[in-house]
Amino acid sequence: MKTEQKPLFALRETVLAMQNRAILAVGDIMLDRFVYGDVSRVSPEAPIPVLTIKDENLMLGGVGNVLSNLTGLGTKVHVLAAIGQDVSGQSVRRLVTERGADAKGLVEVVDRPTTVKTRYLASHQQLLRADFEKTDLISSSAEDALLQKAEALIDKVHAVILSDYGKGVLTPKVIAGVIRLANENKIPVLVDPKGKDYSIYKGASVVTPNRKELSEATGLAAKTDAEVVNAAQTLIYKAGIEAVVATRSQDGMTVVRKQAKGKGYDEPVHLRTEALEVFDVSGAGDTVIATLAAALATGAYLITAASIANVAAGLVVAKVGTAPVRRTELLAALDRKNLDLRPRETGGAVIDTVREAPLCSADEAAETVARWKARGLRVGFTNGCFDILHQGHVQYLNRARDHCDRLIVALNADESVRRLKGPERPVNNEEARAAVLGALGAVDMVVLFGREKAEDDKPLKLIERLKPDIYFKGGDYKIEQLPEAPLVRAYGGEVSIMPLAEGHSTTATIKKMKGKAA
Repeated sequence: MKTEQKPLFALRETVLAMQNRAILAVGDIMLDRFVYGDVSRVSPEAPIPVLTIKDENLMLGGVGNVLSNLTGLGTKVHVLAAIGQDVSGQSVRRLVTERGADAKGLVEVVDRPTTVKTRYLASHQQLLRADFEKTDLISSSAEDALLQKAEALIDKVHAVILSDYGKGVLTPKVIAGVIRLANENKIPVLVDPKGKDYSIYKGASVVTPNRKELSEATGLAAKTDAEVVNAAQTLIYKAGIEAVVATRSQDGMTVVRKQAKGKGYDEPVHLRTEALEVFDVSGAGDTVIATLAAALATGAYLITAASIANVAAGLVVAKVGTAPVRRTELLAALDRKNLDLRPRETGGAVIDTVREAPLCSADEAAETVARWKARGLRVGFTNGCFDILHQGHVQYLNRARDHCDRLIVALNADESVRRLKGPERPVNNEEARAAVLGALGAVDMVVLFGREKAEDDKPLKLIERLKPDIYFKGGDYKIEQLPEAPLVRAYGGEVSIMPLAEGHSTTATIKKMKGKAA
């Protein structure tokens, strides 16, 4: 499906157009399994801890994380990968479907298991990782099955991603076949590469090596701007590819492309991610290639696509774990007044340092909390109307945040506030209240609840789903009076009553605004 190229730097319009595009994601898919428990004794059989398992969580890894980023951006995704004829393979198929992607391209093979990476955690510490996998190349019959499915899907998509994790799915035959199909249909094919021989990706539109991979593939240094450009041009010439988007961690990325006509190269562009605190680069490469592909699928120029991908990468490295980017947060970042993405003489794509906790759906919250816990972070949770934010609220939230690594605020929806406070409330609607809460440094996530009367204006369903480590409540309550307390304690969580600052309340503020004595 060939698309016309859009005007340069139509950034927001490009992101909005992604939801009307489809991507074929091909590569190694994995099941990431996180097992949580407690350790209270040492085994009598050996000097090793005994883990009493309490819970587990499953996530997609490998090309599955690329898929999660694509669905987060709103694009339609067809995934093409190999799974085993086992329970883990069925879990992968279920998770792909739950993400809203097409799982018909998952080929079951008889001679290998589904790749599973199991992490065992206790007291927020990872004890062990166990990998169950087979990394030799898939059989000829499996190759043929994948290529047949690729041929059936190629005219339904606007871009192709090859996500190579070295697990044996992207054989030279599969790679060459998919690239040929993409080129015949005049759609871009992007590669997240593996190994040192990039000639196997000949004919690809874009490859996205990181600094280390670029250096290893060329045998050249790739630290400074000039070195990265030299290595990228060498790679393009030797491997027979069109462009390199080199990811450079906190230094942003560099775009190098051969000229459409002639033997030279376009002027390289360095996109900086400046003044951005980096917490974790896990999964940033998956975010980059997913965003690049989604943008190119709309017909955007490569520089436009790379600029958007650079912002997306800047967002995910500020998170913990392999968290996908969301279309809403990407649009919000592009809307910031002090965000400048146009290449300058020195290069640059600047993201401001203002924190903004996202307003998440229950699904997004559950996914993020699972990733936080997988990194051993202690998750706190509190709830309220927070209609007019005052000093008491701020002090309470700051104190709560002192006791956890991440703090979630469950915010009563407008309908819930009206039921609790009367028809004249809330003074500020839920979007405004969420935005103000999200701007506080103590808050890491805001989630709405109570839209339905059946929820009884309590966050019980949300707590049950997220299972925070500690539930905070403010005021003069006793723990026995809280309906949330038994639920939290049942799964091993902690309940904490935090003192509120005296003399501050929303009701008193409203009375004062109306000229009444508070």
